[in-house]
Amino acid sequence: MKVYKFGGASVRNADGVRNLRQIIDDEQHLFIIVSAMGKTTNALEKVFEGLQKGDRQQSLEHIGQLRQYHAEIINDLWHESKRLERVETLFQELEQVATQTLYRPEDAELWYDTIVAYGELVSTTIISEYLNYAGVPNRWIDMRRCFVTEQRHKDAGVDIAASTPLLRKAVAGGPETIFIGQGFIGGAPDGTTTTLGREGSDYSAAVAANILDAESMSVWKDVDGVLNADPKIFPDAVQIAELNYLDTIELAYSGAQIIHPKTIKPLQNKNIPLYVRPFGDKRKPGTVIRGMSVPVDVPILILKKDQVLLTIRSRDFSFVLEEKFATIFSLLERFRIKTNLIHNSAVNLSLCVDNSWHIDEVVKALRESGFDVMTTREMELLTVRGYTDDLWRRYARGPQVFIRQATQSTVRVVRKKQGQY
Repeated sequence: MKVYKFGGASVRNADGVRNLRQIIDDEQHLFIIVSAMGKTTNALEKVFEGLQKGDRQQSLEHIGQLRQYHAEIINDLWHESKRLERVETLFQELEQVATQTLYRPEDAELWYDTIVAYGELVSTTIISEYLNYAGVPNRWIDMRRCFVTEQRHKDAGVDIAASTPLLRKAVAGGPETIFIGQGFIGGAPDGTTTTLGREGSDYSAAVAANILDAESMSVWKDVDGVLNADPKIFPDAVQIAELNYLDTIELAYSGAQIIHPKTIKPLQNKNIPLYVRPFGDKRKPGTVIRGMSVPVDVPILILKKDQVLLTIRSRDFSFVLEEKFATIFSLLERFRIKTNLIHNSAVNLSLCVDNSWHIDEVVKALRESGFDVMTTREMELLTVRGYTDDLWRRYARGPQVFIRQATQSTVRVVRKKQGQY
């Protein structure tokens, strides 16, 4: 068994779906994980936003746009006006959730997961039915019934031991050797839908590879492989041929758009190689990630945007590091705030965190717990591994830099959002 993962950009239109069909043309014993098509997840977040605000019209407008978007893809694939009943049923369910839910703010993450999961459910339904139509028999798998996750919404982990018998049973029996499952989603013990974090489809594929003892996992992307920087930000980015598991985890944690940070552990546990390959030309080798690799000989630049800098001080000037960490980080965990960099002095604790709709809530809770908190928005975190003197001068100096942390090989800089690089 091999595991292939296709992201939303790869299947954003009918041509992309047809290209997926060509990529898998000579494959057997294949488990395919697919994300939501194009920018569907972003649109579904607008549907959720309408639910939050009690604006049913906003939710219905965005659902209508998604219906039209997917209908155009279906009609293009079948070369005629085509109605897929299973897709229609999913949209009817989504409308019901968006317009009939009694929303409570404390259930925000639950309803977020419930709504955004429809992106993957719709995309995989379309692709599964199209492949059957195009002569590729396959079985559609509902990953909400196969991946048992924590009772945690928006960033759940998969319980591999509990999930193993469920997924293996789902692919057992029957004549099909190709299976289509959703990335990004699972099911909590109470039966509600969970998501594994944005870009969590990579993690889904890795867990499936682990459970199914796959010989390899391939992620198909719109680049030739792993690059040393985002080419949209740093135009002189170059490809990296090989990476090892450890370096990949470090890079993913720092914010590199290589792979979801949780992806490597399920693969490393069974020594499954991961290939990052170009969706546009399957003949190119891409990048391989495995246990051992040749050293990376170019600097790697990783930019995390949309950051917030929290500067926390105890009002009684007690030592933050020694006495207050437990209180601070328990509050961050309660409000699902992800910390990307920590910098402390005797009485100040500075945290660079992902922006979140809970930022104001955690600041309020910290102040109620006896802390003074200063919030600086529109920040970004730049990590440079293997930095040179030129990169240091270019990125780690200047009045826009708020925090700079350096080791022998890596510098991390918290700075104001930049207009260009």
